[in-house]
Amino acid sequence: MTTTSPTALDTPYDLAPGRIAAFERDGFVHLGGVLDPSVVAGYEPEITAKVIELNTMHLPMAERSTYDKAFLQVGNLWQHSDLVRELVHSRRLARIAAELLGVDGVRLYHDQALYKEPGGGVTPWHADQYYWPLATDRCCTIWLPLQETPLEMGPLEFAAGSHRFEFGRDLPISDESEAALQVALAEQDLPVVTEPFALGDASVHLGWTFHHAGPNTAAGPRRVMTVIYIDADMVAAEPVNEHQAGNLAASLPDVRPGEPAAGPLNPVLYRR
Repeated sequence: MTTTSPTALDTPYDLAPGRIAAFERDGFVHLGGVLDPSVVAGYEPEITAKVIELNTMHLPMAERSTYDKAFLQVGNLWQHSDLVRELVHSRRLARIAAELLGVDGVRLYHDQALYKEPGGGVTPWHADQYYWPLATDRCCTIWLPLQETPLEMGPLEFAAGSHRFEFGRDLPISDESEAALQVALAEQDLPVVTEPFALGDASVHLGWTFHHAGPNTAAGPRRVMTVIYIDADMVAAEPVNEHQAGNLAASLPDVRPGEPAAGPLNPVLYRR
């Protein structure tokens, strides 16, 4: 069963050279009209159903940690739904990632649904690659909201140019990372960019780009699907923290440090 023509997920997106240059300069880019709104709306019910089915966080908001207040997080939905697999394996999205990274091809690292519930708290400042045992910085996340996302829902905020800033790369998402990076990024005078997202928009950010999100003060959940891509020729690195060790086992099963990051969960999604 499909929700839309395969063409909508496979045809190339017109990624202007200026947008690629902006991504290289800033470490992120906000792209309009990545998918037609009707395509996104067609996948949202299935993604939401899988989040409800697979979510393991059931504590009241007041009893959760800062991390758990930020969002409900469910990974590798593509393994649980043929419909979600269509979206996650989209050649259109994967080509955007490859062109922005400047590589010949990309593999899937994993997907994650990130649902910030009404009343959900801030997502503290952090860089994703703290969690990933990867040998280079050629990895990125496509952040695809599943509804129009005004500022009150807590869209991502990016510190432009922070992918070149090494302070804080040893900090997990926490109250400590929020406090320390607020100060450090301000001292570097790195602009913080916050924008609403129309349905069909997406952002793409590098693994070392520092980002944050505000609380969701709206009446409904902020529903987001993400896909993380790595260079098709990426090599797994020796984990430097316990999170990376867990990520190596979960996202790169049967792969050892120094080997190509090409486990059974990491198909090539695009090559030129």
